[in-house]
Amino acid sequence: MTEKPFSQACENNKRPLLGVLAPAFREVDSVLEIGSGTGQHAVFFAAHMPWLRWQPSDRAENLRGIRAWCADAALPNLDVPLELDASWPQWPVAEVAGVFSANTAHIMSWAQVELFVAGVGRTLRDNGVFCLYGPFNYGGAYTSASNAHFNSWLQQRDALSGIRDFEAVDALARSAGLVLQADHAMPANNRTLVWHKMAQPVPS
Repeated sequence: MTEKPFSQACENNKRPLLGVLAPAFREVDSVLEIGSGTGQHAVFFAAHMPWLRWQPSDRAENLRGIRAWCADAALPNLDVPLELDASWPQWPVAEVAGVFSANTAHIMSWAQVELFVAGVGRTLRDNGVFCLYGPFNYGGAYTSASNAHFNSWLQQRDALSGIRDFEAVDALARSAGLVLQADHAMPANNRTLVWHKMAQPVPS
């Protein structure tokens, strides 16, 4: 039997996140989670939002642990995890009504973030919802000393990673047809950003 991986950060933030995601996804029937990590979020959110189908996804090396969490939960609205790298130019998924991702943008290179947000724009249906959780800078400045220390640690580990500027990410989202609806303050100096995909005009 595969041992289930565990993240204390996921355990800490799942309930505050649910408080934002449940209303954001209240009209959504399907959510693609990018970077499901341990699988804890997928199980928790699928259990607490039974009106939607939750599709976990991650890179191949993380799928075994996610499968273990999903198998134990045996939830009817939780799909088998899918191999997906957010920086792939094409994603092996059909259109979805929602996309969620937590603590991913700062562990990618900026080029990968660009591909990630473009992929969200392609995959979301018109009027779909994109929720992105993690730390962000505003006006080029850290929002806390702990985020500054965290960014130093990230860049020692990978020079191309780092906390992203909110304004730059929002510009990518706008170029992908997404409009910012909310910016929620979260515990531990994190944010949850919520965008909606604008409906495309019907050609005349």
